[in-house]
Amino acid sequence: MRLSTKGQYAVRAMVSLVCHANGGPITLKDISDSEGISLAYLEQLFVKLRRGNIVKSVRGPGGGYVLARPASEIKVGEVITVVEESLNPVACLDGDPSVCAKANKCVTQRVWKGLADKIKEFLDSITIENLSREANQLSVGKGKQVEAEV
Repeated sequence: MRLSTKGQYAVRAMVSLVCHANGGPITLKDISDSEGISLAYLEQLFVKLRRGNIVKSVRGPGGGYVLARPASEIKVGEVITVVEESLNPVACLDGDPSVCAKANKCVTQRVWKGLADKIKEFLDSITIENLSREANQLSVGKGKQVEAEV
């Protein structure tokens, strides 16, 4: 099972937003340049992040994006859930479990549900603030500008 680039890039972009914004809006172009992520791809991700109430846009000169709420309240799992279709390890967990013809006699469904729960629990235990703090500590240790490598 692999996380798609949507989730990976969205988390990297959020960390970059926090690390480089200095309290003000940051443009997608700036994030694109610092993270090496295509501007067009970031635009698609930020539409979803805005709809998910994770970021908000600031229009006009000096505009860009800011967090919709404090970084300490934004969990990595939430960012990934907003941009990904599903993080479930098997398709039968994506919707109504009764849709699966074997749901009532499937002995492995409990395993896949448990795995999905552990993945969610782990991703929800980390905030964007946690990652931003780590990124800043790494940059201070190396004496370089912060580049979020998540």
